[in-house]
Amino acid sequence: MPFLGVFDLIIIGGGAAGFFGAIQAAEMRPDLKILILEKSNKLLSKVRISGGGRCNVTHNCFEPTELSHHYPRGQKVLKSLFRKYQATDVVRWFEQQGVKLKAEADGRMFPVTDNSATIIDCFLREAKKHQIKIELNAGVTEIKITSTGFSIFCDDKKFAGKKVLVAIGGHPNASAYSFLRSMGHSTLPLIPSLFTLNDSQKQFKDLMGVSVSKGVVRIAGAKFFQEGPILITHWGLSGPAVIKLSAWAAEYFYQHRYEATVLVGWIPETREEVVRQFLIDYKSKNGKRKIYSYPLYELPQRLWVRLCELAEIDPEKIWGELANKNLNKLLELLIRCPFQIKGKTTFKEEFVTCGGVDLHEIDLDTMESKKVKNLFFAGEVLNIDGETGGFNFQAAWTTSYVAAKQIASA
Repeated sequence: MPFLGVFDLIIIGGGAAGFFGAIQAAEMRPDLKILILEKSNKLLSKVRISGGGRCNVTHNCFEPTELSHHYPRGQKVLKSLFRKYQATDVVRWFEQQGVKLKAEADGRMFPVTDNSATIIDCFLREAKKHQIKIELNAGVTEIKITSTGFSIFCDDKKFAGKKVLVAIGGHPNASAYSFLRSMGHSTLPLIPSLFTLNDSQKQFKDLMGVSVSKGVVRIAGAKFFQEGPILITHWGLSGPAVIKLSAWAAEYFYQHRYEATVLVGWIPETREEVVRQFLIDYKSKNGKRKIYSYPLYELPQRLWVRLCELAEIDPEKIWGELANKNLNKLLELLIRCPFQIKGKTTFKEEFVTCGGVDLHEIDLDTMESKKVKNLFFAGEVLNIDGETGGFNFQAAWTTSYVAAKQIASA
C-alpha cells in the first residue's frame, strides 16, 4: 500500500461540510497542508442536486434562536453555535468570493445565477487557490492513532495527518461509520428524514399536481403537525408542510414502519366551530348556487369537486338542498381529510439522515471528539438534521467553520 504523504489536516468527505471546513481552515492558517479525501469519483454531489440544481445555500433567517427552531435534532447545540457563525456570515462569505445570494419569498436563499455550478466552481476555485489537495476514489476504511496524529487507510492508499475532520455526510448504511465506531464513537440509529408520504388508497391520485398554499397536515393520535403548502402527487402527499412533518416525525414514522393515518386540512382554518358556522352562513346566503360549481376557501376546482364527491353530495345539488349529514362530512374533509399512509418516497434524491454520531461524544464548543484528541466532526455525519429550505447546508457551514477555527488555532 503506497504512502502518499503527511498533512496538517486531512478531511474525510468531499461534500459541503468538507470543502467549507478545508477552505475556512486554509483562510485562517495559510501555512496548513490540507488534503480532502472523497470516496467516490465526484465532488460536492449534494450541492449539485440541491434545490433542483440551483443549490439552496441557506435560509433567510438571521436570528440564532429562531434559526435553531428549524432543526428536529441538534436544536439546542445549534442555538449556541449559530451565535458563532450563522446565515449572515455565510451570505457575507459567499459575497466576498464574488457569489451573490438572493432570498425567495419562502426564505430559501440561492445564488443569483440559479445554478449550483456557481457554488461548486467557487469551492473548487478557493481550494485550488489555497493549494488544498483532493484525492478521489479514496474511501476511508481505517484510522489508526499514532504518536504524531493519525494514519488513514483507504482501499489502496495510506496517508498521515496531524488532525482529521470527518465530514462524510449522512448515510443510510451503518457500515459507512464503521471506521468511527472502531475508534470508540457510537452512532445513533440512521433513519431517513425529508421524505414524501405514500397514500395506500390513492383516492386523490388523478389530482396529482393539485396543491393548496395554506394547509395543515398532522398525524392522527400523535403530536406532530405542520402548516404550509401541500401538494397531491400520483403516489400520495408532498409539499413543504409534508416534508417538514417527515423531518419532525422521522423517528415516529420509522418506529411505525411508515404506516399512519395522516389528516390533511386543506384550508388554513382548523377550528371546527368556525368552519361549521361559515358553511351554515354560506348555505343560507347562497341557497340557489350549485355546490360543485363554486369552490370555497379558494380551493382548486378539481379538489373541491373531489371533496364534495367524498362527502356524498349529489353533483346537481344546490346549497339550499344540502343535508346536515353531508355538510358534516364536507366539514370533516375540509379540516381532517384522512390519508392511510403506507410507505415513503425520498424527496428529490436529497437523502438526509436522522441519526449519526452522538453529540454527547463531541465538545460542542470546538466540534472536537471527546474520545480522540485532534479528531473533529462537521455536517450531517453528526446527529443533526434540519427541515428542507437550506437548513441542512447551514448546519454544515456552521459546524465546519467552528471546527476549522479550532483546528487553525492550535
